[in-house]
Amino acid sequence: MSKIDELIKMYCPDGVEYKELGDICKVTIGEFIHKNYQNDQAQYPVYNGGTSYTGFYSEFNNKGNKIIISARGANAGFVNRVFVDYWAGNSCYSISVRDTLRLNWIFLFYYLKNNELKLIDGQQKGGIPAVSKKQVEKLTIPVPPLPVQEEIVRILDSFTTLEAELEAELEAELEARMRQYEYYRNELLSFEGKDVEWKELGEVAYYAKSRISFEGISENNYVGVENLLQNKKGVTMSNYPPKSGNLIEFGFNDILIGNIRPYLKKIWRATFSGGTNGDVLVIRIAEKYLKQIKAEYLYYLLSADDFFSFNMQYAKGAKMPRGDKDAIMKYKIPVPSLSEQQRIVDILDKFDKLVNDLSEGLPAEIQARRQQYEHYRGQLLNFTPVS
Repeated sequence: MSKIDELIKMYCPDGVEYKELGDICKVTIGEFIHKNYQNDQAQYPVYNGGTSYTGFYSEFNNKGNKIIISARGANAGFVNRVFVDYWAGNSCYSISVRDTLRLNWIFLFYYLKNNELKLIDGQQKGGIPAVSKKQVEKLTIPVPPLPVQEEIVRILDSFTTLEAELEAELEAELEARMRQYEYYRNELLSFEGKDVEWKELGEVAYYAKSRISFEGISENNYVGVENLLQNKKGVTMSNYPPKSGNLIEFGFNDILIGNIRPYLKKIWRATFSGGTNGDVLVIRIAEKYLKQIKAEYLYYLLSADDFFSFNMQYAKGAKMPRGDKDAIMKYKIPVPSLSEQQRIVDILDKFDKLVNDLSEGLPAEIQARRQQYEHYRGQLLNFTPVS
């Protein structure tokens, strides 16, 4: 920070000028290109408002080295940058700096990324969340002298590289822990050749049929298939719970499984009661087996790769396969003693916490690195305006 302070004292001791983005940059919206015209063998990536490109096209409508902002959809307001020539779709704003001798486009990217939440929080609500072109153009941005911008870019580029390297190391370690976790899960849940009772899932559990009105549903207790996270990562809350009709009711310890594209491995053991939609299976232990099968143990059985492989074996449909509800209930599960179930649950809980819990373990360390970077970036991009 000392060099930045020196540059600010040298070039702008009385503060930094702020401008509306539209006064110093050009903001354009892209053009729709149908997926049928996209080709993975084509040269130019297609950005259509998401967090990454959606495909490739044989033409481009924007040169590289630009900032893009998602115009509509759940990611409206998301800020990204593109170094190569690309095709901007009709949900993608592209930002070009008019005077490159006055504004460094990478500096602008870092500033906008640092203020991304303001754009996201400013989404126009309705059928589809959106950020208008006017909102983008009215953003107020600092324009310090170019030497200050260039030094900030140098620092943040270096910090970004370092942060990416550290994250890659942690991600690799996390991946190794996950493989270890899956190995122990498979070992602990393998009862082949052992003296243990086997039952079909439908003997000990059933699909919940009770209903709950939309009036009893909110962002805090609605779990649609889109809110179940892939690869057994649990659940996230919904921003758009249903506003009418009745939903499938789930309760504490019920097991929710995404029934669309079973290979996504969406599964969660409910820690509260609420409602879901028809694309989610709600599996509930039958009352007569509540003292013989622990919900946590059944969850680990059904979150094993063996179950998802079985589910895909009987899934119906090509583009959007769905699990066969009748076949699922024929899946055979081992039922050891309650003490053995508890022993397995205790071991797997420890692994699960290490791998998945954002409050501790490796994911927490990764999150801490990101927060550290974001804090430092915020410090660098905080300027005193010209009085």
